[in-house]
Amino acid sequence: QVQLVESGGGLVQAGGSLRLSCAASGSIASIRSMGWYRQAPGKQREWTATITSAGSTNYAASVKGRFTISRDNAKNTVYLQMDTLNPEDTAVYYCNADVTRRSGVLSITNAYWGQGTQVTVSS
Repeated sequence: QVQLVESGGGLVQAGGSLRLSCAASGSIASIRSMGWYRQAPGKQREWTATITSAGSTNYAASVKGRFTISRDNAKNTVYLQMDTLNPEDTAVYYCNADVTRRSGVLSITNAYWGQGTQVTVSS
């Protein structure tokens, strides 16, 4: 099986920074895209940023220029550097990864989610 474990959330004042990490472990053959989503109270989960295995990145308009996604393929880990945080960034942040694992002669790719980490930005 595959597990994603996030860390790095917490409470920060507006204008501050946080760095989230998400490490994938288990029977991993390769990881395609990795990304971050967030869910604010009373709202639907929304896509925040994605990075491909080659390092190409994309960001939601609301975070572009303030957040930076990166990954360490050797460690199967994705990061989200969040700068100039504001109260509207308060949410539970989830990491997501498209993971290929081997099952006998088969290669199976599934999307996996972490358990989420709380980010709270005070005004």
